[in-house]
Amino acid sequence: QVHLVESGGGLVQPGGSLRLSCAASESIFGIYAMGWYRQAPGKERELVAPISSTGRTNYADSVKGRFTISRDNAKNTVYLQMNSLKPEDTAVYYCYLDLTKNIRYWGQGTQVTVSS
Repeated sequence: QVHLVESGGGLVQPGGSLRLSCAASESIFGIYAMGWYRQAPGKERELVAPISSTGRTNYADSVKGRFTISRDNAKNTVYLQMNSLKPEDTAVYYCYLDLTKNIRYWGQGTQVTVSS
């Protein structure tokens, strides 16, 4: 069983920044695809940014140029740097880890609220 522990969410004003972290609690042998989804109230869960085991990244159009995903393989941790935040970025952010193509683990979610 893999546990993902997220941190870094909170309340921020529009234009501000936050950095989310997601750490795998157990020592995992190997490097896995990870990433972030988000879910706003009344909306479906949206893929924000994946990062492959080789470090290849991708971004939702809505966050391109503002968010940056990165990883520290030695710490089994993935980060999401969020800059120029907008009210529409308000959501619960979930990280995930793909152990295999068919096995995905999720974090518990962290709330990000962008409001003045």
